[in-house]
Amino acid sequence: MDAVDAALLGFEGRRPSLHATHAAPLPAELRTALRELALGEATDLDTLGSLDQQVARCFAEAALAVLAQAGVAPGDIRAIGSHGQTVRHRPGGPWPFTLQIGDPATIAEITGITTVADFRRGDMAAGGQGAPLVPPFHAWLLADHAGRHAVLNLGGIANLSLVENGILRGGFDTGPACTLLDAWARRHLARACDHDGTWAGEGRVVPELLARLLEEPYLALPPPKSTGLELFNLAWLDAMLERMATVPPADVMSTLAEFTAHSVVTALERWFPGCVRVWLCGGGARNRDLVRRLTGLRPALGWETTEPLGLAPDWVEAAAFAWLAERRLAGLPGNAPVVTGARHEVLLGGVYC
Repeated sequence: MDAVDAALLGFEGRRPSLHATHAAPLPAELRTALRELALGEATDLDTLGSLDQQVARCFAEAALAVLAQAGVAPGDIRAIGSHGQTVRHRPGGPWPFTLQIGDPATIAEITGITTVADFRRGDMAAGGQGAPLVPPFHAWLLADHAGRHAVLNLGGIANLSLVENGILRGGFDTGPACTLLDAWARRHLARACDHDGTWAGEGRVVPELLARLLEEPYLALPPPKSTGLELFNLAWLDAMLERMATVPPADVMSTLAEFTAHSVVTALERWFPGCVRVWLCGGGARNRDLVRRLTGLRPALGWETTEPLGLAPDWVEAAAFAWLAERRLAGLPGNAPVVTGARHEVLLGGVYC
């Protein structure tokens, strides 16, 4: 919920061509309102409807901005793939659902470009988790790579894509990546994030707290599984800290970073032994402290960003939804039942003209 990432992609060959990128920070007031909605602090329908339109306009402006930067006319674009802003993801329970806002009809109207959106609910209707959806794209990027490779997306939540000899074998959310780190930075530094993990690097890991964090039942669940801010938030962390003596904030930050690293490595070793390389993407791939902890736990894994695959780590997620939009317009399925647990492959997304 920090910014809108817009990327201009072409898919003429076996590798995507990245023509231009644009990141537009969300207005502070909108970020706050979205966070309150996602955490259940604001639940009225008027707020939901208003934010749906505000987010759509931010997305449309970002799309037009990246086109202007590239000198490309809207009429030359086949489609926009818009993931939307997730405000609730409940894949469990008797009535599973997921909700992303950012009205695609408004995006299509403002930009004049066909918009593909609402990707997750088709998979969920077929009995899937609706997440993660990017593993098929990761497998497409790794089609020519022999052996067992994993792609680790370090966004708010960390998710793994497991690819063996170019074939997708699985994928799931391992737990938090940056969401708790960012929330703790907002509380104690009054900043959106701990840049490069500098503050986390100044603290020390508290073994008792780390052990408690690692007892979270979600971590032990077998795939398919997905999670989000609904579980891993400051209320969850505060409940862990309540049972302990006072821990210095920098030490909490350091322990949170170590928690992310341990949960990722443990999941990888449990569900994909023999992995030879891990490709890093997402904003967390730029967090040097977090990457240092990951590589320190298992240096033999050959950790590397997705840059050699033709995509900088910051733009893999945006590229994935352009790719999914292309598949939708081509009438091709976008989900992977081996990842989400869906009963069958389905077309993902609705088309708005």
